[in-house]
Amino acid sequence: MRSREYGPDLTPPWKKRRPVPEVPADAELVVEEAGTGFCGAVVRCEKTAQGPTVTLEDRFGRHRVFPLEPGGFLLEGRVVTLVPPRPTAPGAAPPARTASGSIAVPGTRARVARAGRIYVEGRHDAELVERVWGDDLRIEGVVVEALDGADELPRIVAEFGPDRDAPLGILLDHLVPGSKESRIAAAVSDEHVLVVGHPYVDVWQAVKPASVGIPGWPSVPRGQDWKAGVCRALGWPENTGAAWQRILASVHSYRDLEPELLGRVEQLIDHVTA
Repeated sequence: MRSREYGPDLTPPWKKRRPVPEVPADAELVVEEAGTGFCGAVVRCEKTAQGPTVTLEDRFGRHRVFPLEPGGFLLEGRVVTLVPPRPTAPGAAPPARTASGSIAVPGTRARVARAGRIYVEGRHDAELVERVWGDDLRIEGVVVEALDGADELPRIVAEFGPDRDAPLGILLDHLVPGSKESRIAAAVSDEHVLVVGHPYVDVWQAVKPASVGIPGWPSVPRGQDWKAGVCRALGWPENTGAAWQRILASVHSYRDLEPELLGRVEQLIDHVTA
């Protein structure tokens, strides 16, 4: 017998399905079509007899047209519904955005650092996250630190002592089945710790080759230092520090990064600010 005191819906709030957010398909917005995995920037939206469509352009200049269906796209790893962009007044400038694509809030002071933290594997990872998400992290009061290697993860978690008020987010390189990183991540079972990762051997590969001005990231034989091997294959001086600065300088916004990294960083920011 159901009590009237609680009403007809006894589903706990955390079990209720959240509505899929609607996002205007503004020009240059980078999304992934959920069904095909095609990733590209919005070129235009059009009305057709079958309904509204969006045209995406990938990094190779290829165009594909998709219907604007509910929940049909991924934006930084999250399911969204694209809707036709709102018309703007003649001469009106679009809102300024941060390097991560968020709407900029001029004049906002940095928030006092939260107790929660985000750890990434190394200095290069931390610098890349700062370059793209730095403005957002300062507004949210999130500090990013380097692990200096995935092997340090169990010790870091134990020393940090994560709890509800101080959650911990971890970003690992090469988090794929069977890797050393996957075994280390599996050993962390704390409910206040979120461990995510991208599939690349190193965060260098998370930068789109076209942004760096190369045809692709070279394959480096096992047993060789990956970064030194990349420098040799590309004909760069074998100075990995200088090579990284060259790569980092080519990153101007989230559009220069692969979706596999974008979504994971957004997940971590959500986790430590929830």
